[in-house]
Amino acid sequence: MRRTIWAKVLPIATIGIAYVPAIVFVGVVALVPSDELEANFLPSYGEYYGFIIAAIMIFVALVAPEVLCTDRRTGMLGVYLSSPLDRDSYLAAKAAAIVGVLSLVCLGPPLLMLIANVLQSTGPDGVGDIALTFARVLVAGSVLTLLFTGVTMGVASLTDRKSVASAGIILLFLVSIMVSGILMDATDGDGAGVLSVTVLALDLAARVQGESSSPLEGASSALVWGAWAAWTVGGFALARYRLHRLPVTR
Repeated sequence: MRRTIWAKVLPIATIGIAYVPAIVFVGVVALVPSDELEANFLPSYGEYYGFIIAAIMIFVALVAPEVLCTDRRTGMLGVYLSSPLDRDSYLAAKAAAIVGVLSLVCLGPPLLMLIANVLQSTGPDGVGDIALTFARVLVAGSVLTLLFTGVTMGVASLTDRKSVASAGIILLFLVSIMVSGILMDATDGDGAGVLSVTVLALDLAARVQGESSSPLEGASSALVWGAWAAWTVGGFALARYRLHRLPVTR
């Protein structure tokens, strides 16, 4: 309630941006007859993340610093830990809060597209196909949510300044994209792409959906999922390490 106006407007605006492509595609499907739509006009559920990955990057850079850094700067962390709440429980609660918020942009838009496609009879056909597509959308959104939660919590745990944490998260995304792109060109392979959080996220979304064209289609599934585990678990581990070493006055 006492956050600044920008702390409220920017995340809400970013959430809206993440839903705009889905709303546009749904509107086109509802208004334009199917025989007049160009082939492959509608993106697949995995490809949709390519339209909103920038919004996701901005959103996650705002969420984790707001959740973690504020308590340290205001002294609320000491108040929390003066109760029976221990550090691991505090971190788990914060992670759950971030996961819940990030699911709005990582899971919500593809689900909206799925529901609209089913209602418009342009999506999966049959109960079994609908259930399979729903499961894949749910898994893809959950995988990306956990990935971004772990990475951003790890970065945000390094400082108590929200602006620094947000800048560090964006810098990590951009630098990892550049480094992975250079290494991919140098090695003429897709394996180095797992060094980029955003490229890895786009690839995972396509793989979970069973799509043949993914950003890292030349990389093995073992490498891709291993990189997902390393980024995710590494971020959570860093956040836990920093929190346990942080001196707190109760």
